[in-house]
Amino acid sequence: MDDQQFGVRVRAARIRRGWRQRDLAAAAGVSDAEVSRIERGHLDGISLRVIRRVAAALEIRVELLPRSRSADLDRLVNARHAALAEAVLAWFAALGGWVARPEVSFNVFGDRGVVDILAWHAPTRSLLVIELKTAIVDIGELLGTLDRKRRRAAEIAEPFGWRRPASVSAWLVVAEGTTNRRRIAEHRATFQAALPARAVAARVWLRRPVGALHAVSFVSDRRPRSIRTGFAGVRRVVARSRARSERGTASR
Repeated sequence: MDDQQFGVRVRAARIRRGWRQRDLAAAAGVSDAEVSRIERGHLDGISLRVIRRVAAALEIRVELLPRSRSADLDRLVNARHAALAEAVLAWFAALGGWVARPEVSFNVFGDRGVVDILAWHAPTRSLLVIELKTAIVDIGELLGTLDRKRRRAAEIAEPFGWRRPASVSAWLVVAEGTTNRRRIAEHRATFQAALPARAVAARVWLRRPVGALHAVSFVSDRRPRSIRTGFAGVRRVVARSRARSERGTASR
C-alpha cells in the first residue's frame, strides 16, 4: 500500500465515525495539520509515532512491511530461522536419548499452528516444545502462543506415538542480538514469571530431564559450530567528507 492509499483509508475511517479532522486530531493528540497531511498521503516528515496515534484513534492497525529491490527479505529471515533450527537439532542429535521433529503442524479441535521443534525423551517420557525466534516483537503474543502450544503438546505428540508424557516443557530459543536482549530485558519480570530458567539450566536439564523446564536462552551466530547464515558481516561506513579528506591526505 502506498502513501496515497493509506491516506484514503484513514480519511474513510474518519468519515465513517462522523468525525471532522479536528476531532480526529483531538482524539489522537496530534495537530490538525498532521491529520490533513496524512489523509492527503503526504507522509514525508510525519513521524511513525504520529501515524500510529492517528491509526489507534481510528482502531486501525499499522503494520510495517519492508521491501528490497536487491534481495528477498522474507527469504533472508526464513534462512536465519532455518539456521537456528538446524543448530538446535544438531544439539539434540549430539545429546542422545532425544528424538526431535521440526515444523510439526497441528490442528486440535480447530486450534491450528506449527511447533518449530517438538522433542521427546523416551527414558523419562519428557515432552519439549521449542519456539525459535530471530526477532522479539510482540511479547504478549509470543508467550501466549508458546503457552498454547505447550498446553496442546500432549495431543500434538500422539501421532508420533509419544503418549502420556510425564512432563511437558517449553523452551524459547532466541537469536543473539542487541535488540533481542534489550526487548527481553525490558520485560524481565514477565519473562522471569513465564520462563524463569536460562541457558545453563536448560543445558543441564536436557542432559537429565527431571520435572518440567520453562526456559529462554540466546544462541549466537558468530561462534564456531553455531548458527551460520548468509548475512554480511559488519562493514565500516566512512562519511563522504571524511573519505575525501583521507584520499586527499594520501595523495600528498
